[in-house]
Amino acid sequence: MSDWKALESFTFGGGEDKALADDLLARVLAGVKTATCWSTADGQITEIGKRMVALDSAGNPRAVIETVELFQQRYDLVDWAFARDEGENDDLEGWRRDHRDWLESRGQFAPDVMLWCERFKLVEIIPAPAGAPELPRI
Repeated sequence: MSDWKALESFTFGGGEDKALADDLLARVLAGVKTATCWSTADGQITEIGKRMVALDSAGNPRAVIETVELFQQRYDLVDWAFARDEGENDDLEGWRRDHRDWLESRGQFAPDVMLWCERFKLVEIIPAPAGAPELPRI
């Protein structure tokens, strides 16, 4: 087990929607989700080689991930290869719809909004503590 306690932590999806946060985390733990993105307006929160702790919706540490690729891309130019690696949709249209809705909910959507696009690898699964929320089965 690595010394993950000193690492910066975050919740997928921004943490506002607990069901979404746990669904995305479950996808990471299942190996389905190996990428994520966010508006550049939120700043650059990682860099290649940086390790971070992913939390569940209750704030429990559940995984260590490491950034392996990071680039900026316009929302309307994101391709299927990246969208597929996000592990959330069956096609690019579904990815565009869901990410447009998410960006709109944060007041950040425009067809040409710039995104930070990150690919990461799962470094370690941290065992769930007693009472942790049960994650969806993927």
